[in-house]
Amino acid sequence: MEQANWFILPIAALLPLLLGFIWYHPNVFGTKLAQLNGETSIQKPSLGKIALIYLFSFLLAYILTLMSVHQTAIFQLFFMDPELANTNSQYNAFINDFMKTYGDRHRSFGHGMVHGAEAGLLFGLAFIGITSLMQNKSLKFVWIHLVFWVLCCSLMAGVVCQFF
Repeated sequence: MEQANWFILPIAALLPLLLGFIWYHPNVFGTKLAQLNGETSIQKPSLGKIALIYLFSFLLAYILTLMSVHQTAIFQLFFMDPELANTNSQYNAFINDFMKTYGDRHRSFGHGMVHGAEAGLLFGLAFIGITSLMQNKSLKFVWIHLVFWVLCCSLMAGVVCQFF
């Protein structure tokens, strides 16, 4: 059975940090976001907050893997079956045959980007949009954050779909 490349998740989790340092820089959207919040400048996150951002980004990379790498679904079907650990079981033979035939389908950066953009847009609109509207934030505030997350999710899903 082909092994997944779990090392790609910590690498993909770096993308929101890297893109965030650019996106929320004062010369890009940082100053505009601060003005929308009624502040003079955007605050730089502490090391503890950066660590939490990375942890949350790692969790997001994991979920995007399940959404963009369709081959993970077959393992979800048999995950709790003890026969899966038996290399001579019918489950293992089926999965090996399945992965040999279909294991490389839809495993491209572009395919991952499409699923990442869908996830970023739909979850972003729901989470950012609802929270922002409840806090009476402007639509500009929503769009600055939403486009950031669509870009992040697109890039993250593209990376994990290509290299997982």
